[in-house]
Amino acid sequence: MTPFSTEQRTCTVGGITFGGQPGEHPTVLVPSIFQKGDRVFEGAKRKKGFNEKRAKDLLGMVERLSTETGLPCMADIVANSGEEFRTYIDFLCDVSEMPFCIDAWTMKAKLEGAAYCAERDLLDRMFYNSLTVWEKDLDTEIREIHGLGVKHVLLVAFDETDPMPTGRIPGTQRLLDAIDRAGARFDSVFVDTSVMNTPAVAMCSQANKLIKEKWGFPCASAPSNGSYMWKAAREMWGFRGWSGMDAALEALAATTYHDMIFSGPMAGSDRIFPAVAMADAFTATWAFTESNTLPALESHPLHKLFPEFVEQLRGHMT
Repeated sequence: MTPFSTEQRTCTVGGITFGGQPGEHPTVLVPSIFQKGDRVFEGAKRKKGFNEKRAKDLLGMVERLSTETGLPCMADIVANSGEEFRTYIDFLCDVSEMPFCIDAWTMKAKLEGAAYCAERDLLDRMFYNSLTVWEKDLDTEIREIHGLGVKHVLLVAFDETDPMPTGRIPGTQRLLDAIDRAGARFDSVFVDTSVMNTPAVAMCSQANKLIKEKWGFPCASAPSNGSYMWKAAREMWGFRGWSGMDAALEALAATTYHDMIFSGPMAGSDRIFPAVAMADAFTATWAFTESNTLPALESHPLHKLFPEFVEQLRGHMT
């Protein structure tokens, strides 16, 4: 994990800082809640509300795992409309201090969610998920969120004409150019390099490295998009085998140029947090062997989970 020669940027959302050099900050996990099929809904009856106790228990589990492992977390709030966003945002803010993002397929729903966050003075702890290269009215979307005062923005970069890691570079540039055209400025800009399937997470890691080398932006992807699509794995190995694969994939991503990971449904967090915490300790140790530095944050998984080993490493610092 050789340090980048390019100056690395960091982002701070709701008190959580991420980005920087490999091993410097813990990976931020962003599990989703209120997504289609979430067990907080009674069967498929999304319009009839959700099980508040179940949702509160999920958020509590994630907060406990974050404390135990040292991995920061944010909630990926998935909604289909502004009305749903208002309901889900109100609920999360009533029961948790966790930062969050607003995540929707349509621009209209995202803008309504962002507007509600502005109305409630929540823009410090919310990031906009996301600006995409395939949005037909991208310039309008950027002007709208800039006008609302949105501070933190995720860019989803992908070039359909070049699905290789190199394609994420022009995809990112197109989004940055659109931001410049709109005269918009954001406190934080970070990049999601678009998972297409399970092994293609490797391409996201390579793309993240290229982006960090070129611009220094914090980078992310959603390995869970690949693992949840790989239904044959469940058929071959059952849930235990599939869940082992899923945890391994998230951990592999964490060791290779991911500052943030969209880790899938919140219900699976009890397997993801330990896996990624181990990956972060691995990465920080690797970085130590090359740079002779340890993570500054005492809450980093390496310090939190392996304090005696850290003291051994300190004895070898020059």
